[in-house]
Amino acid sequence: MPIYEFRCADCKKVTNYFTRKIDTEVRPPCEHCGSPNTSRMMSKFGRSYTRQDILEKYGDPSAGRGGPEDYRDPRQIGTWVEKKFEEYGMDLPEEARTMIDAAREGEFPDPVKDL
Repeated sequence: MPIYEFRCADCKKVTNYFTRKIDTEVRPPCEHCGSPNTSRMMSKFGRSYTRQDILEKYGDPSAGRGGPEDYRDPRQIGTWVEKKFEEYGMDLPEEARTMIDAAREGEFPDPVKDL
């Protein structure tokens, strides 16, 4: 089920249009200003990376000096957090575990989405 994106010529904002069928003729009005002057955009797409993909691309941070330069991808920050909690003999909070697992699947929290 495709989601199409349209840019409004009047307010320049993006409208998302969900449809159950592939329909290239649809031109929904802008959801922000109501203008009918919308044009279809090329949509972004995502790709999921496995932990192994990240290690191959950026290297294994455990092989480095342990500094910030060893964590060039936000997904690797979770490894550093896990190590620090283990070093201090503390249990990793469930919320942190959830965020780390989500980041490893490519779903970043808002503060780091655009890094």
